[in-house]
Amino acid sequence: MMATISNTFADGMTVARRNVIKIQRVPTILVAALVQPLMMIVIFGYVFGGAIDIPGDSYREFLIGGVFAVTLTFGSSFTAAGLADDMQKGIMDRFRSLPMSRSAVVVGRTASDLVLTTISLVAMGIAGLAVGWRVPNGIDGALAGFALLLLYAYALSWVMAYVGQVVPSVDTVNNASLVVLFPLTFAANTLVPSETMPGWLRTLAEWNPVSAVTQAARELFGNIPAGTPEPTAWSLQNPIFYTLACVAAILTVFVPLAVRRFGT
Repeated sequence: MMATISNTFADGMTVARRNVIKIQRVPTILVAALVQPLMMIVIFGYVFGGAIDIPGDSYREFLIGGVFAVTLTFGSSFTAAGLADDMQKGIMDRFRSLPMSRSAVVVGRTASDLVLTTISLVAMGIAGLAVGWRVPNGIDGALAGFALLLLYAYALSWVMAYVGQVVPSVDTVNNASLVVLFPLTFAANTLVPSETMPGWLRTLAEWNPVSAVTQAARELFGNIPAGTPEPTAWSLQNPIFYTLACVAAILTVFVPLAVRRFGT
């Protein structure tokens, strides 16, 4: 059993290294991962920031946690696109013919995409500091917030690892991801407080996992202003626990699905 796990890990890291090298050779992948979040920080922070009132706090401090969650949610589609591209080019068939662990391909893909996500998160953090974002809870709060965000992103990558194996092309991945991820990320407390939404939409936003990870990040960073009313939904009263529960549920369901799909 231990030998099997060791072989899977070793083979997965080999595949991950191959994917990271691809990023170096195709710099547009890295550019795409960095440009979108930086544009969101600038546009929402400076263009819309003056029109959106956050009582007792700077909108830019409120914004950054939401931009992190939005970017990581959309960024998960890179996993699906990468696997769909490999399948379309016949690379998956070559992997299946090699004497390697069947699960190594998806393990390596999710690991390499976690590297790309980390780079994107660091770049967003630097940009956030440049526009006025601060972490009142200090280095411990910052590390805890970033760790939770990366765990959330890693779980989503397993969802997309399964999606990338069942769709016929990269274009289909991009179109389908936009239809699903756009309402998921914006019907949330990512860019505006959920209290400003109509009743039915507010309920959806409060139980949206994207809202939970956003709220959790803001709490860990210390970006909840003093005097902010306590959330009424249990999911936002306990955002860290709710986020971890969602992550556990996603991994429990989609890790076996993605691994089994590659083996077929």
